Amino acid sequence: MTASDDAVQPGADALQQAYSTWSDAAAGVLAKSRKVTVDELTDTPEALLSTHTADGTVVRPLYTRKDETAEPGLPGQFPFVRGADPVRDVNVGWRVTERFGDGPATAEAVNEQILDAAGNGTSGLWLRFGGALSADDVATVLSGVYLDLMPVTLDAGADGIAVARAYLAARAAAPAAPEAAPATVATIQSLGLSPYTAAYSGRATVDAAEATALAADVPAGVRVFRVDGTDFSQAGAGNSQELGFAVAAAVAHVRDLVAAGLSTQQALAQITFAISVDDDQFAGIAKLRALRTVWSRVADVLGEPAAGAAVTHAVTDLAMLTQRDPWVNMLRSTVAAFGAGLGGADQVTVLGYDAALPVDERTSSASFSQRIARNTQLLLLEESNLGRVLDPAGGSWFVESLTADLAAAAWDLFTEVERRGGFSAAVADGWIGEQIAESLAARDVEVAHRRAPLTGVSEFPNLEEAARPEGTAASVDLATASPRLARVARQFEALRDRADAAGTRPSVLLLPLGSVAEHNGRTTFVSNLLAAGGIAAVNPGPVEPDGIAALVAGQSVSVAVLCGTGKRYASDGPAALAAARAAGIDRVLLAGPDREWPEGSDPVDGSLRVGIDAVATLTELLDHLTDGGSASA
Repeated sequence: MTASDDAVQPGADALQQAYSTWSDAAAGVLAKSRKVTVDELTDTPEALLSTHTADGTVVRPLYTRKDETAEPGLPGQFPFVRGADPVRDVNVGWRVTERFGDGPATAEAVNEQILDAAGNGTSGLWLRFGGALSADDVATVLSGVYLDLMPVTLDAGADGIAVARAYLAARAAAPAAPEAAPATVATIQSLGLSPYTAAYSGRATVDAAEATALAADVPAGVRVFRVDGTDFSQAGAGNSQELGFAVAAAVAHVRDLVAAGLSTQQALAQITFAISVDDDQFAGIAKLRALRTVWSRVADVLGEPAAGAAVTHAVTDLAMLTQRDPWVNMLRSTVAAFGAGLGGADQVTVLGYDAALPVDERTSSASFSQRIARNTQLLLLEESNLGRVLDPAGGSWFVESLTADLAAAAWDLFTEVERRGGFSAAVADGWIGEQIAESLAARDVEVAHRRAPLTGVSEFPNLEEAARPEGTAASVDLATASPRLARVARQFEALRDRADAAGTRPSVLLLPLGSVAEHNGRTTFVSNLLAAGGIAAVNPGPVEPDGIAALVAGQSVSVAVLCGTGKRYASDGPAALAAARAAGIDRVLLAGPDREWPEGSDPVDGSLRVGIDAVATLTELLDHLTDGGSASA
């Protein structure tokens, strides 16, 4: 900042005064909305309007120049917050990395797919071996691929060592380019070995000692280890946990490599990171920046700060993808890719929109899903031009603050793992598993209460979707899944599967009281809530208490929901409740909070309202409806 710049910047006193003015105004609005005086507010406006994330960080309602931090440096320079690559081509942006080899295709067919994709925008490869493809197929799969231009990441499970050696041999035998491109972060190749993170998730992997020994044979530009944060995120880890545990695993590999005779600098240069990104775009941006912050600090502590550039491969989170209404996953993936790109990921993979579905249930061809996933990134790069600016969110008071908070939380977890004896010890004694289990349980609570809404699943579900085989909501038989995969939507989708398996759609009768204007909000709310559990809502329109008996006689239902206003409940509610019970309805629920039911009247059998545990409520309703034999009208 120059002297002239400083002259126009407001001083600390002026900033504080401006903030106080905002705070006073916000307090007045909050007090008015809560029908209290300002003095009766329970906390400051900032605290009342702040959001607490699952990682324990606080997102404040307003960020100002008061939150400004020191410039973190340029991309490619310590502490690498703004990116690992100092020479990224802004005409290319991040690498659009596509995955191949998951299906039954031959090596020749996969090679054809790769070359076709390269001509249509793919600029990085993530190759699966160990299924239809073996180590003997590596050279064929990579025939015609310019390895000095296109980064390759391997995924070979228990065959990782054999495939890695076959890849190194194919790379050495490949014809030299007429004019080889200089090696950069963008073209780093990864042998994809992740034995430590796989030790937690249960994925098939290789022996860590064998993988460490392989490091002596790799040329410059190739790295042995791909520390896979998705092993944690798929199991339910929060963002800080994924980062903290991934860094702990990476440090364990560095120790092994140094013990095997590599220098610290050489050991650091054998690590790449895979990190999940979901549909929280700001969290995705901050997550990648925080990883680079923490890893650079590790390198600094080890005495090699210049070697602390974290090379990152962002993958859209399989756990966020839904099986129900899977087309919405295209939107989730777009937001995730946006966050990854702006966060400075070196490579980004967008999984197919139907990646959460078992292969035999997918209604689109594999080529269609791949094309849409690829074009999601190409649109962001070529049409939205997101790759043309490095770290565009850098300098944002909010993003810088969120990055710092997330990095601090991840560092705390990393140091706790170190205090417990390192990554392997923390996995072996169950501590890491316990932390992630707690995170998963907390996330499940948020989802069950619909505080974390899922479009097409817990909100605005489509009951016209075709039934799916019961029990597949928990399936982990997916190409990129770990055995610990716990998808966010699985609780509601299990309810949908159960309702579909009932044969006849379970249904509930709505009893709207008063005019449409009075009950429409609540009938809509209840209909969506019930549909999230696969239950149909039968809405006959406004009813009068004396018409309920005739209405029920024409239905085959055992549960009804009274829908109206508190005022209408006071005038018509008790009579409607009595009429419903007299007509044979054995369970009558209230739309809205219990306090709206008139005191002294016969009680209803429960209420459907904002904030309830929807999963528990819908489970109990399905128990009643399926056991009682309620059928659709």
